[in-house]
Amino acid sequence: MADRDEAGWRERLYVVIFEADTPSGKAFDVALLAAIVASVVAVCLDSVQDFRQHHREALVAAEWLFTGLFSIEYLLRMACVRHPIRYATSFYGLVDLLSILPTYLSLIIPGSQHLLVIRILRLLRVFRVLKLGRYVSESQVLMTAIRNSRAKITVFLFSVLTIVVVIGAAMYLIEGAENGFTSIPRAMYWAIVTLTTVGYGDITPRTTVGQLVSSLLMVLGYGIIAIPTGIVTAELTQAAHPQPVTTRTCPVCLTEGHRTDAHFCRDCGAQLLRDVDRAATSGD
Repeated sequence: MADRDEAGWRERLYVVIFEADTPSGKAFDVALLAAIVASVVAVCLDSVQDFRQHHREALVAAEWLFTGLFSIEYLLRMACVRHPIRYATSFYGLVDLLSILPTYLSLIIPGSQHLLVIRILRLLRVFRVLKLGRYVSESQVLMTAIRNSRAKITVFLFSVLTIVVVIGAAMYLIEGAENGFTSIPRAMYWAIVTLTTVGYGDITPRTTVGQLVSSLLMVLGYGIIAIPTGIVTAELTQAAHPQPVTTRTCPVCLTEGHRTDAHFCRDCGAQLLRDVDRAATSGD
């Protein structure tokens, strides 16, 4: 009986923390996002010297308050999942852990609390609250297009790297150290800045030949910029539109984004959780 009660509260806690399709889960995520935004604002204000001097005690108190709340949330997440290690090593699990560690590290390493700005990554959870089925579907189309473009983009990046190395070595020989091209790596840096049409201006060619090469590289850069866009766009037109999905999360492997009529996880086959709270939302 005790084991059944324990499984019951763990399942209810799981639905509240990990699911965003229920009123309680959405309320939890909204409150969490508000706390994340407030904590990031506090960290940013702590970096402002004048503000820190006048409100140091309040900022320290806020920092420990948010760290305490996020620590409790992290422990609750670990307690309600079936495989805590799998959650701890997942992307969101690592972000959740890194968002609380800097405060504790600041007791040993002064100043490390400013790393708390990593909490901004936790705002990625906003998609669990705001995304509707069609947005989830479109995001999956985009991810599919990017995955299908990996080989082409890899070849493209290798080609760009080759151009950078060749042009960098050539400019090192053409311009030399007297014009700022003190080494091939520094000349490669100039080639990257020029090829991407950024143009910082900290290194500029002085010779006629160098300026000619620079002009050709800038023109080439405008043509290269369009290539990755074309590759991904072509894959997007070919990607199939998936069925409507929700924010339901598998309790075993933590895979998110299952179809609305799914009863089992598409990755591991585990049964998806359903409760009264979720049934209440079906009438909305």
